[in-house]
Amino acid sequence: RSFTSQTDGEARVTRVLREKFPRASAIKVVDISGGCGAMYEIHIESEEFREKRTVQQHQMVNQALSEEIKSMHGLRIFTSTPK
Repeated sequence: RSFTSQTDGEARVTRVLREKFPRASAIKVVDISGGCGAMYEIHIESEEFREKRTVQQHQMVNQALSEEIKSMHGLRIFTSTPK
């Protein structure tokens, strides 16, 4: 999906993640609740995750989105480091 067709929620979450993970080489946020903003799938590739276990990486994302998460039902997080 192109950037222009992002929902407001996707754009907001993407903005927060770009702010919190300035070294991210890729951030993709998809509203998987059909556009109502209840559930998101997040793919984030960042140097900041290097040397950290998956659970620690996910905690970093949860921490970054702590305010946004309050209004969500669910969140699927996929993290990786640049190859």
